[in-house]
Amino acid sequence: MLTKLGERFTIIFQKYMPDAFVFALILTLITGLSAYIWSGKNIMEIIVAWYDGFWSLLEFGMQIVLIIITGFAIALSPVINRGIDILTSYIKTPRQVYFFVTLIGALLSLVSFGWIVITCVLARELALRIKGINYPFLIACVYFSGGSWVSGLSSSIPLLLGTENNYLIEAGVLTETISTTTTLGSPLNVAMLALYVAFAPLLIVFLIPKEKKLTQLEDMLEVKSSQKEKSIKEEASSLNLSFSSLSDRLNNNFILQFSIVLIGLIYIVYHFQTNGFELNFNIMIFIFIMVGLALHKTPMRYVIAMKRSSTNISGVLYQYPFYAGIMGIMIHTGLGEELANLLASTATIDNYPFFAYVTGGFVNFAIPSAGGEFAVVGPSIINAVSEIGTGLQPEELNKMISRASLSVAYGESLTNLLQPFFLLLVFPIMGKGIKIQARDVMGYLVLPFLLFFLIQSILITYIPL
Repeated sequence: MLTKLGERFTIIFQKYMPDAFVFALILTLITGLSAYIWSGKNIMEIIVAWYDGFWSLLEFGMQIVLIIITGFAIALSPVINRGIDILTSYIKTPRQVYFFVTLIGALLSLVSFGWIVITCVLARELALRIKGINYPFLIACVYFSGGSWVSGLSSSIPLLLGTENNYLIEAGVLTETISTTTTLGSPLNVAMLALYVAFAPLLIVFLIPKEKKLTQLEDMLEVKSSQKEKSIKEEASSLNLSFSSLSDRLNNNFILQFSIVLIGLIYIVYHFQTNGFELNFNIMIFIFIMVGLALHKTPMRYVIAMKRSSTNISGVLYQYPFYAGIMGIMIHTGLGEELANLLASTATIDNYPFFAYVTGGFVNFAIPSAGGEFAVVGPSIINAVSEIGTGLQPEELNKMISRASLSVAYGESLTNLLQPFFLLLVFPIMGKGIKIQARDVMGYLVLPFLLFFLIQSILITYIPL
């Protein structure tokens, strides 16, 4: 029954869901129209807000690009390929692939949601080596597994609440920081973590589509060649001159490269000694670069690996500014704050976590960034919770604020299953050399969304913080 329902959702998405870029254009018009009707802004003010926001994700977009290509470059190294060879000796059936890709993806994403690129490479390699895998469904498994990041070490909202002198404290919304032991270390978050790591892989097994005609990666590849692609080492050697030269010795000098790796390692140790186990985009990218340099050994091999990793990132480059423009409308017209106030005004002591959860999920369609979204809706949510909790002890009030904030984060993360924005992290790797669109994948995610929405709603409402 579940598999048949999943197949119907897939057909619906294929018929009606446009390309992710078209989705962004339609969402831009809907958000602008909502700001005009709801916030009372004139058309020119909305257009200016759109333009002002258009460039606000440039840094974030470049970080995403670097996360993708530096992670992919690591995965192209001989060491990782040997690891995948070992793994495929144990994983031999499509059912095992779906289960373990979801499990490994959930575990990796607990460290950083940028690590989904490692899951992508693993899944693609398994799809090339094991027959009978429904490739669009496997992409859905990878994307689904990435949702665990919201309970992990890079969860941006809990990290923000624990940061000294954060903007909420400076604005007087909070009076003090809220420790990550109260958020990430809470029973609620541990339960959410278990939901992704223990339950999600089992759920995926029950949702495996029983389609008569499989869409396998091997059949989707546009360029099929019987000639095996040169290894990175072979390509680097082929670029050498026919005679001895200083340039070739520098290009293939491992001492030069490992000198840089050593300097980078010194800084990485310094970073964690100084800041504790703080993971952000910049240090993650830096670690990826240093690891990639070490694994590929010489400058020329790393150059080739990065070139191969960069061939399919156009979607990130041209779509991020449009989502940033949508975010600009939400922020600069006050539409996001109006929406948060409306939802918060109906919240009570019993249902405020659910309303925070729904707010996080709904606003995510227009602001697909947890940190950016919380900057818009967070103050209104926290102020509403503070009013509801008037008269409580500070410790109890902090627990309520933590629950509401986590609920926003969980809602924001879950609706990514219906929002193709973060598929832009997945498609550059898993979509390389094939024709595939968001509509081919998103239908498989509807049932996981519905089931997780039900379970998460119960958890945020009833599990003690």
